[in-house]
Amino acid sequence: MQLHVIDTGFFKLDGGAMFGVVPKTLWQRTNPADENNLCTWAMRCMLIEDGDRLILIDNGIGDKQDAKFFSHYYLHGDANLTSSLHNAGFTHEDVTDVFMTHLHFDHCGGGVRYKNTDGALELVFPNANYWSNADHWDWATKPNPREQASFLKENILPMQESGHLKFVDPKQPSPFPQFEIFYADGHTDKMMIPIIPYKGKKVAFMADLLPSTGHIPLPYVMGYDTRPLLTMEEKARFLEMAAAEELILYFEHDAVHECCTVQQTDRGVRLKDTFSLKEI
Repeated sequence: MQLHVIDTGFFKLDGGAMFGVVPKTLWQRTNPADENNLCTWAMRCMLIEDGDRLILIDNGIGDKQDAKFFSHYYLHGDANLTSSLHNAGFTHEDVTDVFMTHLHFDHCGGGVRYKNTDGALELVFPNANYWSNADHWDWATKPNPREQASFLKENILPMQESGHLKFVDPKQPSPFPQFEIFYADGHTDKMMIPIIPYKGKKVAFMADLLPSTGHIPLPYVMGYDTRPLLTMEEKARFLEMAAAEELILYFEHDAVHECCTVQQTDRGVRLKDTFSLKEI
């Protein structure tokens, strides 16, 4: 098995929204903001190459929305989904599975594109199954007012309409021999965190359970989370496991650090080491 970093660019989000009730004087130590209080965040996906399976975990923001939409997020950076796949030696057609941790636009928008100028949509990965779970799909396609702006129908519905949508069953073992799945409900309903055995270690793709190293302390919870107290419980449980089992945490949104390990301290679980995926 080989893991590849798939960078899809950077965007900006409000620092206060990303850290909830934590004061700026604290969170800006790890995530400095610009003059508009915006912090830079990565959209770092992962490609699992294993035999005849090529599994893409999340796929970035895509390019379907209009200029007004993108003006809120200040997309920047040289990397994109296509170029990163090519750098790893692959094309869209090679991907066999697109595994989506959840269906917020910055995690699944790159999986669907406009086919032509008449507004028709098509899958970016025509030979792939697109994986979600039934509970989260229902949550995303019948969105609550708080998350409605994050679940965009043009990102989501074509997966089902194409016949390529598959569901993972949380009550059953993972259908992927390449990883197990940790389910979390604090950020959004039934978000899926893959935990991948790799080179004698385990790599956890953290999605929005832990957006960055700056979010490791338990109270550092995003304002975007639908159930912040539950996020704290899930983080505590996951970080205890990560410290005890020496998991490698792979960050989707940390603009600086790809991976880290954590350790127990007298202040709780804290950052230990940071490094790139290729250093494993």
